[in-house]
Amino acid sequence: MNALWITLTLLTAGFVGWPVTALVFRLARTIDDRQDAGAGAPDPANDPAADVTVDPVTGMGAASTAAAPGGAAPASGAAALSVSSVRILRGGAIIGVLERLAVCLAILAGEPVAIAYVVAIKGLGRFAELKETPVAAERFIIGTLTSLLWAAGVAALAKVLFLG
Repeated sequence: MNALWITLTLLTAGFVGWPVTALVFRLARTIDDRQDAGAGAPDPANDPAADVTVDPVTGMGAASTAAAPGGAAPASGAAALSVSSVRILRGGAIIGVLERLAVCLAILAGEPVAIAYVVAIKGLGRFAELKETPVAAERFIIGTLTSLLWAAGVAALAKVLFLG
């Protein structure tokens, strides 16, 4: 019977966490939009909740400085348009599922120290992108904290209620 509860807990933590994280991103965007309403239209380059972003420093998308030698701006307007629609933090949904599964497993196994490894690996893996596109850092933090809290909460609740 414990195997069933563990499986259900992992599925809930891993896959139900995605809509929860999306809801938190939507809430953050709503709060930002309300704050921006008094200051005029929001600047998409500084919107951490947006799916696409332009680095306000270089005016280019997250992957564009790697594509442009020396971080130079693209020469043509068409190139600038295609670069500005680069998605930030690509693969985040899959990484988030794996992160939540690992955190949930760590808590269920009684090894909460493993959560530090998960966070460290994720941070090191994203470091270059976060350094290159500061706007992505806020989205990264919101997503990571939401995922960690969701997975830890589900695992702790299952441990107390079903696996006692």
